[in-house]
Order: sequence, then C-alpha cells, then structure tokens
Amino acid sequence: MKGKAMGFFSKDIKTLDDLFVHTLRDIYYAEKQIEKALPKMIDKATDPQLKAGFEKHLDQTRGHVERVEQVFELHGVKAKEVNCPAIDGILEEADDVSGDVDDKEVLDAALIASAQAVEHYEMTRYGTLIAWAKQLGRTDCANVLAKNLKEEQATDRKLTEMAESKINLQAAE
Repeated sequence: MKGKAMGFFSKDIKTLDDLFVHTLRDIYYAEKQIEKALPKMIDKATDPQLKAGFEKHLDQTRGHVERVEQVFELHGVKAKEVNCPAIDGILEEADDVSGDVDDKEVLDAALIASAQAVEHYEMTRYGTLIAWAKQLGRTDCANVLAKNLKEEQATDRKLTEMAESKINLQAAE
C-alpha cells in the first residue's frame, strides 16, 4: 500500500498508550456491533441449545460493553468507538453465509463457525489489550479486560463442544 497510509497507523498513534486507547475503541465498536448482530443469529439458530447459548452471550456482550466503558473511565479517556473493518467483515460474512443455507442443521453449523470467528477476533483483541495494560502499569484495566477475555474463551469452548458433540454430526447427515 505504498503511498497510502493505513488508518490503523495514523498520525494520532505515537505511543503504546495511544495504541492501547485506539485498540480499546476498536473493541468497544466491535462489542457494540456484535450486540446488534446477535439477535439475528438467535433468530436464525434452530437448535435450542445453540439459541440459548447465543442468548446468554448477548447478555454477556452487554456486560462486555459496560466493562470496556469502565476501562475507559479507569484510564481517564472518553469512551468512544473507532471503526473496525475486521469485525464488520466477519459479521457481514456471517450474515451472507447464513443467508445462503436452507438446511437447518447446516445453518446451525454455519452459525457456530461464524460465532467462533467473532470470538477469536475478540480474544486476540482482549489478549493484546491486557498485555499492553500491564506494560503501561494499568493492572486495574488489565483485570477488568481479563474478565471479558475469560468469558470469550468460555463461549468459544462451549461452541466447540456443541459443534463437535452434535451440530456438525447432524449437519453431515
């Protein structure tokens, strides 16, 4: 991308603290987009256990937004979002793929795959933010972010278990 500056490395990011705040704004945007997308996934899911899992994660996501807002406050910066093309792309792909599937078992498998793509994005962001918060001497922020990471990891494990124990088997029939 010679000659064109990438938005991520904008002139506003000069220090690790700047990068921390930028990435915090990124995950704030991402969590809010996920909060908007989950009701559609709940509606599309046909397996009762999957539907219940998505409903639980919607509640958790609302808590994640609140915790990220708490980190902004702890860090002394304004809570605001920055566009995150990565999560937009993941959510758009999830919507596209699930819209093209007629078989309900295959649809549930597609929804799990999409949800796990979202979870993995969130886990990388939270892991990075925790490491940077610690480096910046902000263990208070790291501890709050670690709660979100722990919930994302648990959700990912539950999705894997659901996929491997029944959803993928049903989709393969």
